[in-house]
Amino acid sequence: MRDTSDGHGAKAELRAELLRLRRGLTPQARGAAARALADRVADLPEIRTAGTVAAYVSMGTEPGTREVIDALRAAGTRVLLPVLMADNDLDWAAYEGSEALRRTERGLFEPTGAHLGTEAVTRAEAVLLPGLAVDGDGLRLGRGGGSYDRVLARLRRAGREPALMVLLYANEVVARVPREPHDHPVHLAVTPEGIHRFTA
Repeated sequence: MRDTSDGHGAKAELRAELLRLRRGLTPQARGAAARALADRVADLPEIRTAGTVAAYVSMGTEPGTREVIDALRAAGTRVLLPVLMADNDLDWAAYEGSEALRRTERGLFEPTGAHLGTEAVTRAEAVLLPGLAVDGDGLRLGRGGGSYDRVLARLRRAGREPALMVLLYANEVVARVPREPHDHPVHLAVTPEGIHRFTA
C-alpha cells in the first residue's frame, strides 16, 4: 500500500498515476480480473440478499463490470444502471441485458429503458461505485466528476444505508487517499485478489 498526501492537487496526481498503471494492463489481464471480480461479487452476502443493486458499465481500462451485472441479472437481481445527465447528475434505468445498452456521445454505455429518476438509487440495497483507489479508512478516490458524490449525498438525505462497494485492481488499495470534506467512505472494496472491509 502506498501513502499519499492531502489536498485537491494530490488527488489529481494520484489519479494520473493510477490511470497510467491501468493503461499498462493487457487485455488478457483485464479479462481475467473481470472474471475474478464477478465471482467475488457474487459471493458477497450483501449482494446475495439484495433485491436491487445499483451498478455501472465499465469503460476502457476500468475493472470490468459486464460479467458482474450479467451475473446479477441472471440470478434475478434487479440491476439499476446510471444515465449521465447534462449537469453530471445521474438518472437511473433498469438493466435489461447488453442488447439494451447504447453508447452515448461521451462514450458511455447506458440502458435504453425508461428513466426512473435520480431518486431510484435510494431503493438499492447495494451500490457499486466506480473509483480509482480506496484507502484503509474506506475513502474512495473517484474520477473527479462529482456524479457519485451527488449519489452518496442523495442516499444520506434519504436516510438510506445500502452496502457501498468499489471494484478495483489490487494495487489501488492504498494507505491513504487525499481527502476533502465532502468525501464519504465505502463499506468494502473488491479486487480480483480479495475483499477489503472497512468500519467507520
